[in-house]
Amino acid sequence: MPELPEVNSVMLGLNQLVQGKTIKKARVYWPRIVGRETFEEAQSFAMELANQQIQLVDRRGKYLIFYLSDKIMISHLRMEGKYQYIPKDQIGDYQKDKHTHLEFSMTDGSLLNYHDVRKFGRIELIKKESIEVFFRDKKLGPEPIESEFKLEKFQVSLAKINRAIKPVLLEQKVVAGLGNIYVDESLFRAGIHPSSLASSIPPHQIKRLHQSIIQVIAEAVEAGGSSIRTYRNTLGEAGKFQHALKVYGRKGQPCVNCGSSIEKIQLAQRGTHYCPNCQKIYC
Repeated sequence: MPELPEVNSVMLGLNQLVQGKTIKKARVYWPRIVGRETFEEAQSFAMELANQQIQLVDRRGKYLIFYLSDKIMISHLRMEGKYQYIPKDQIGDYQKDKHTHLEFSMTDGSLLNYHDVRKFGRIELIKKESIEVFFRDKKLGPEPIESEFKLEKFQVSLAKINRAIKPVLLEQKVVAGLGNIYVDESLFRAGIHPSSLASSIPPHQIKRLHQSIIQVIAEAVEAGGSSIRTYRNTLGEAGKFQHALKVYGRKGQPCVNCGSSIEKIQLAQRGTHYCPNCQKIYC
C-alpha cells in the first residue's frame, strides 16, 4: 500500500507532468472508484471535470489533492492505485487495459489515467471551501514533521489509549501518513515492541518514537519511498528506501543491531516485523 513517502513521490511526478493542463474529457469505467453505483451516476462526475484546469497537486497524509479551477479532487490510492501519464506523441500506442478505471483526456492531447488492480482506491470531488471540513471529518492527525507533529500532544494522546501501539499508529489519528512499512521501521528504531500498550510506554520511549517517526518518514521521502511489490511513481520510477529497511520484510534474517532473528507476527490483521531482543514490550 502506498504510504506517505510513496504518495509524496506520486504528487511530485503529477505536478511535473500535468500541472497547468486542462481536462478536456473524463471517462469513468468503474463507478465505485468515484463513489457512484451506476455508470449514469458516474457520468455526472465525469462531466464536472470537463474544462477544469489542474492548478496544483498537493498531499495530506496518504491523500492526493488535485486543486482544479473551481473544485478539488481528492484521491486515495489504497492498496495498488496508481496514475499513469501518456504524452500526446505516444497516444497512438496506448491501449486501455481492464485495470484502468478512469481516464482524463487533456486539451493538449495527452492522457492521465487511474489504474487500480484491486479497485480499492477512491476519488471524489468537493468544493474548494470544504477541504478543511473534509479532513476534519476524517479525524486525520498531524503530518509527521517537526513543525506539526508535537511531542507533548503525542504523549497526551497515547496516555489515553489502552491498545497496542502499532494499530494505533496505523489509524492515522495521532499522526498521518504511516502504514505497515513505516510503523514497523519506526518502532524498531525506537526500541518498542509493536504489541506494547500505548498507554504503558514511558515518556522517554515515546520521545524516541516521536523522533523515529519523523526521521524514518523524512528519509523515505528523500528516497522516493519503498518499492516492495508493484509501486512505481507517476514517472515510472521505483523508490529506493527498501534498501534501508531494518525489519520490514526481513523475517528470519539477523537484526542489524544485535544479530537476533527478525520475527513476524500478525497484529491487527497486518504482518508485523520486529526484533525480539531490541524491542521491549510495555504492557
